[in-house]
Amino acid sequence: MLHEYREEITALKTQNAHFAKIFEKHNALDDKINAVDTGKEHLNDMELETLKKEKLKLKDQAYAMIMEYKKREK
Repeated sequence: MLHEYREEITALKTQNAHFAKIFEKHNALDDKINAVDTGKEHLNDMELETLKKEKLKLKDQAYAMIMEYKKREK
């Protein structure tokens, strides 16, 4: 997720517990979605769509926090 902000993500994960939790939850959802996509797990379409929306929401939150961090670090 957001690989171009690797340095900021590393810093935020150590400095901000809320960011670390968002990042961890996003990655867990990504793993679950990938497991469904590869057939290792099964969900109906509605359940999968809900996971994808939640993952996107977390990514948006993480991105906003990264942008705020970048502003403060200037």
